[in-house]
Amino acid sequence: MPLDPSVKAILDALAANPQPKMWQLPVAQGREAYEGIRLLNGNQSVPIGRVEPIEAQGPAGPIRMRGYYPVAGGGARPVILFFHGGGFTIGSLETHDDCCRRLADESGCPVISVDYRLAPEHKFPAALEDAMAALRHVQANASALSVDPNAIAVAGVSAGANLSAVLAQLVRDGGGPRICLQLLMCPFLDATARTGSLDEFAEGYFLERRTMEWFLEQYLPDGQAPEDPRISPAKAASLAGLPPAIILTAECDPLRDDGKAYADLLSAAGVDVTYICAPGMIHDYMTMAGAIPRAREDLATVGRMIAERLG
Repeated sequence: MPLDPSVKAILDALAANPQPKMWQLPVAQGREAYEGIRLLNGNQSVPIGRVEPIEAQGPAGPIRMRGYYPVAGGGARPVILFFHGGGFTIGSLETHDDCCRRLADESGCPVISVDYRLAPEHKFPAALEDAMAALRHVQANASALSVDPNAIAVAGVSAGANLSAVLAQLVRDGGGPRICLQLLMCPFLDATARTGSLDEFAEGYFLERRTMEWFLEQYLPDGQAPEDPRISPAKAASLAGLPPAIILTAECDPLRDDGKAYADLLSAAGVDVTYICAPGMIHDYMTMAGAIPRAREDLATVGRMIAERLG
């Protein structure tokens, strides 16, 4: 299927103003460039009940988080713990602010976004350690956060979806508070995968294969095996007993087949899976909902699913 017209307009605008590739830039400049994703989104801000700063104590110091509380509902609510994307190297609370607002608004659940440590300053497993610390903080401080400690979902985009999937596995194995649902959007799940979509959309579709390779170079310490399930959750010895999953992929994303393969593996292991592939979309499209109608529709859809499943 061809690119959606709204997506094509974004890619055409980027092509008309060519910039150095992410992997050609110093990390600091790459991060600054990615912050510009908000301009692609129209720099919109979806109204929401309240937004407040939250701080958790992590293994290397304080972890900044941000809580998004919808207008509707009072008292303790199911909560979505959210991890932004950016290849473990770029991205922030700001780059995924609109996505979090929309998820909170559509689901009626608070969303708590986590500003985990980034590579290369903090290589694996720093981001994962912060993710687990954030999960423990939410459970331990549920009353103060006005959330239900027994109804926690994890969610993320790309690298953030990776952290969500790995957390679900660690928790299953007794490593942390119970997770009731995982929402994996444009997920990166297998650092060893060589898929058809990776070849088909290697260049020119926002996320590029060389950029993905560069992200891994920043994230992995020397000698670290990429097939470690804490890096490649699709490589886990068993996927049985994991929480239900909603997996959202984009047709024109090099990571599309990664998400589909994980959905199939989960289903084969007896896990309840809902899989959606958005036609004509690119990687990260849900962070551009101000400019892409399908992104708004899909965030509304998964928001309703979360509300139904977490009650």
